[in-house]
Amino acid sequence: MSQDAILEVQGLTKTYSSASGQLTVVREVSFAVAAGATCAILGPSGSGKTTLLGLCAGLDRPTRGDVWLAGEHLADLSEDGLSALRNRVVGFVFQNFQLIPTLTALENVMVPLELRGDRGARARSTELLAQVGLADRLKHYPVQLSGGEQQRVGLARAFSNEPSILFVDEPTGNLDAETSERVQRLLFELNADRGTSLVLVTHDEELARRTQRIIRLRGGAIVADEANAGFIS
Repeated sequence: MSQDAILEVQGLTKTYSSASGQLTVVREVSFAVAAGATCAILGPSGSGKTTLLGLCAGLDRPTRGDVWLAGEHLADLSEDGLSALRNRVVGFVFQNFQLIPTLTALENVMVPLELRGDRGARARSTELLAQVGLADRLKHYPVQLSGGEQQRVGLARAFSNEPSILFVDEPTGNLDAETSERVQRLLFELNADRGTSLVLVTHDEELARRTQRIIRLRGGAIVADEANAGFIS
C-alpha cells in the first residue's frame, strides 16, 4: 500500500450468482485516495457505485482483488476486526439517513462514541449537533425531523468519532434542492475543517465537481479518472 494513501484498491471485482447466471457489478477497479483528499465516484444508477463503496469500507467482501484501508489489508481481518477498524477510522453518510428510530437525535450521534467507550460522548455529540444547526432538536426522534434535519443528524454522527475517511453515498438524493445545498455545504465545511479524506458516491455531476477528483464508473468499470479542474468546494 502506498504510504500516503488512506485507501487503495487493486483489481477489485464483485460477482453475484443469480438464476440467469453470473452478474459482475464491479470489474477490475483500481485506484488510491491520498490522506486528506476528496474524491467522487460518479456514474448512473446501476453502475456499481454503491457496491464499490461497500467493498472499500469492508461492508462486503470482493470476489477478487484487494483493499487496504488506513494501512490494513481488509482480507486479513475477521468480521470483528473489520467492525473495529470502521469504528476507529471510518464515518458514513447514507442517502436514506439510517438513523435508529427509537433513539433521539442526540442518542443517534452518541452511538459511535459509546461503542468506543468515550466518556465525553454526550458533550461532543451536543457540540456537533449545534454545529449542524440542530441544538434545539437534541431530544427529537427521527420521525419528528424533516429529511434535511435527519441528514444533518447523519452528518453529525459521521464526524462524531473523528474519522480518517468519510464514505458518503448519495447524501442528497432524498432532499429538495434548497435543503440539498445546505447539506452539501455542511458536509464540505465539516470535512475541510477536520482534514478528513472523502469518498463520495453520486450520480450528480454538480455535487461531484465539489471534490478534487472524479472517478467515472460505468458498467462496474472505471471509464475515466481525472483531477477536477473545475473544483469548487
